Amino acid sequence: MTEQELQILVEKISDESFGKPFCHQATFNPRLRSTGGRYLLSTHNIEINRKYLEQLGENELIGIIKHELCHYHLHLERKGYQHKDADFKALLKKVNAPRFCSQLPNKQVKRSPKKLLIYQCSNCKQTYTRKRSINTSRYVCGKCRGKLVKAREVTLN
Repeated sequence: MTEQELQILVEKISDESFGKPFCHQATFNPRLRSTGGRYLLSTHNIEINRKYLEQLGENELIGIIKHELCHYHLHLERKGYQHKDADFKALLKKVNAPRFCSQLPNKQVKRSPKKLLIYQCSNCKQTYTRKRSINTSRYVCGKCRGKLVKAREVTLN
């Protein structure tokens, strides 16, 4: 689908589902990663993630367009256009638009292995368990103000 075809589709959905014209620009944005689309408040344009069309098909794309058009029309009418607003939720239901888009099937979440860092006070032997490393030259023991030393690192499965 080209950007011109996307523009025509958005205008058609706006007329059919909302009964109002879409007078701004709809484009594909290759930088979108975790969302199907977004409505830009400053320009009133709509950006769509092409991966949703390629991986989930045209029905998912139409749902994303309807969702973004809800933001668009409500914002222009000076009504509640945010996800939390009652006007937005009501319009979503009226035009049968999804509140959230589906997750992409081949999206791989990069997760590092879980680890715990164990720090120990060199004076009183008090231990501190942390998920993130700390600067031992900056922080001291909360019990006796002694110097902290990294004792060990534990990897969890």
